[in-house]
Amino acid sequence: MQKIASCWIFTLLVLIMLSACGGNKKHTAESAHNDFDSICQRGELRVLTLYSSTTYFLYRGEEMGYEYERIKQFADHYNLKTTVIIADNIKHLTEMLQKGEGDIIAYELPIIGDAKNEWLYCGAENITHQVLIQPRKPKNEMINDVVDLIGKDIYVEAGSKYEERIKNLNDELGGGIHIHHIDKDTVVTEELIEMVSTGEIPYTLADNNLAQLNRTYYNNIDVHLKVSFPQRASWAVSKQSPGLAHAINQWVKENQKSPSYRSISRRYFELSKSLPYSAMLSVSKGQISIYDNLFKKYARLIDWDWRILAAQAYNESHFDTLAVSWAGAKGLMQLMPRTAQAFGLSPDEITNPEKNIEAAVKSIQSLNKSLSGIEDKDERLKFILAAYNGGLGHILDAMALAEKYGKDPHVWDNNVSEFILLKSNPEYFNDEVCKFGYFKGRQTTAYVHEVLRYYKMYQEKIPL
Repeated sequence: MQKIASCWIFTLLVLIMLSACGGNKKHTAESAHNDFDSICQRGELRVLTLYSSTTYFLYRGEEMGYEYERIKQFADHYNLKTTVIIADNIKHLTEMLQKGEGDIIAYELPIIGDAKNEWLYCGAENITHQVLIQPRKPKNEMINDVVDLIGKDIYVEAGSKYEERIKNLNDELGGGIHIHHIDKDTVVTEELIEMVSTGEIPYTLADNNLAQLNRTYYNNIDVHLKVSFPQRASWAVSKQSPGLAHAINQWVKENQKSPSYRSISRRYFELSKSLPYSAMLSVSKGQISIYDNLFKKYARLIDWDWRILAAQAYNESHFDTLAVSWAGAKGLMQLMPRTAQAFGLSPDEITNPEKNIEAAVKSIQSLNKSLSGIEDKDERLKFILAAYNGGLGHILDAMALAEKYGKDPHVWDNNVSEFILLKSNPEYFNDEVCKFGYFKGRQTTAYVHEVLRYYKMYQEKIPL
């Protein structure tokens, strides 16, 4: 109630401020009536955005994304429900705002002169630019100047802004850059970044925020070299929403240095999302971990080989009961808070190894039931692991895509796994058969592979 009251008081102050500015008082009053006070009355903030790894996506059933979490903090401050409305592209996004189908665009729109007549920019202003993605090496062996791109092989999506930029840069330098155009139906920019990490290609380009995000996944890439001019970008609201714009600007001003606000940026752009490669397993004396008895106890409930659960736990947390992922997953089996709650686990119990494993097994039971249409148990195991890692919705989307494009929706390798990878491509996650949008599928396909790889190793070394 106190937050709602502060919302009304803030609106009243905005109205007084707008009245003091003069101009058409009738228009100002009408705008205010449909502005921040109306949003407070409605109790809901309608957020327009796009699916992407930096804006909004679903992960293990949780709504996530850097832009989403920032606007949700604002909405929570005023006790407003956050309703996300997804557009297909930027043009559609701005059209929806102009039609009044949403209150704010929580997506970094370029700040350009013409657009200032269309909407009001608001929120934190960010400087964006394109950077070179290259392998991390000693400084004297890396590319530190755009001139050094001459004679190098640069891979970019065909028809993308990155292709346009590298072509222009090539012209500016007088030619000599070897530009490779990749069909965007095959890979997207984030996959090209991973290919630089694995050594499959030498270089690519990306926006700095996308590059910084992916550097937290791949610590062997460097993103320091700027290859384009800076571009200012920000959120936007309708011209008829000056009160909302002012509320957001004021909130950002007061909160952008707070720990809770800064922690969002840290989790997405700084905190490593890869487990340490140096972690070791103890397989001496036929023992995988100190939790083997618990894996054996709860594996019986789902008729699984207990070594599969052990392989999962290793891939999830390296057997660290206090592990917390960048997304907020906790404990031995890395349960998301909402999942833990759904299966009867309190926040205080989530790091308890037995309680954590028990809740994870209940989750697996639920996934097994949802995927019971896959008759082959070995195949179903792969789907369950994929759904545990990435969320059931994304797996169902990939199965629907596989069926639509003539693949077997009940076979993982070279069938459904292909479409999990393609769900990072707008042409696929915007398909009418998809219900859960963007997904960074390479982590999930790698997860399934790694869990099964460790399971096979345990089978060879550890008695049942």
